[in-house]
Amino acid sequence: MDRTAVVKVGAAASASVCALFGGVVLAQYIVAKKKRAGKKTRIIEMMPQFEKSTVHMKDPEKVEQIICGLIKGGASKLQIITDFDMTLSKFAVNGKRCPTCHNIIDNCKLVTEECRQKLLQLKNKYYPIEIDPHLTMEEKYPFMVEWYFKSHTLLVEQRLEKDKLSEVVRESDAALREGYEQFFDRLQQHSVPVFIFSAGLGDVLEEIIRQAGVYHPNVKVVSNFMDFDDNGVLKGFKGELIHVYNKHDGALRNTEYFKQLKEYHNIILMGDSLGDLSMADGVPNVENILKIGFLNDKVEERLDKYLDSYDIVLVKDETLEVPNAILQKVL
Repeated sequence: MDRTAVVKVGAAASASVCALFGGVVLAQYIVAKKKRAGKKTRIIEMMPQFEKSTVHMKDPEKVEQIICGLIKGGASKLQIITDFDMTLSKFAVNGKRCPTCHNIIDNCKLVTEECRQKLLQLKNKYYPIEIDPHLTMEEKYPFMVEWYFKSHTLLVEQRLEKDKLSEVVRESDAALREGYEQFFDRLQQHSVPVFIFSAGLGDVLEEIIRQAGVYHPNVKVVSNFMDFDDNGVLKGFKGELIHVYNKHDGALRNTEYFKQLKEYHNIILMGDSLGDLSMADGVPNVENILKIGFLNDKVEERLDKYLDSYDIVLVKDETLEVPNAILQKVL
């Protein structure tokens, strides 16, 4: 090869190297520019709802991975397992506490003033124990049993009438979280099973969602249901007691329901108590589970524990905006 040819080859090689080097530099420049421009590359970054000050996550990367798994599985693999009181229902409106299912009965006109005062005394004694961050669930357990047993005994003594329940709910301040219609309707449209697991009063719970127009066929409620006599008068409660800290046992009692959904390997679990974390214990072969916790009260004392236990913690957030945003991506 003569000198001229060598020079030409060398020049061509040099040009190729420069072009390659230039391409790498250009790619790096584009990536850097996109980063500087704040270009969003993750799913959770593409949902403005996650930018709310109410949203807390200990491990955003883990949340991202779980949501990606939920999206991959789609509607055919998804089921919802959720608490009701202060999870699907609001904790407060304009600073005023909203009633739980029990509170709706406690404060209704069917209950005497004497009974109402006794129920309030029980609440003032046991609710602080329920949310005490310094007590374990095992330590709280017997107090919850005691509270529910005493409350239910008082209600039975009032001889409540079944046909008055719808009116009682209608006249109450019960309120579901903002976005509940979109939440329930979207899940119904995509035939996603919804398992509402509540330590409240099942009869009241069902009436609330029925009156809200969202008691769809895909919804199953497991709760404390009243037992009425032939005249429609309350005589007791059906089945095993469900309270805040024995949902693990209740979940295992519902393994037949979960077996029927054996193809639904992905779960969105929602609760407002650490006791709600065990609601999915009866589900076989879980592939992805996203745990969303609503922290409504005693935030400073309990936030760290909630962040250790739930993937997403919503602090004093009276909406379902975050769950709805996730469902919009998944379904």
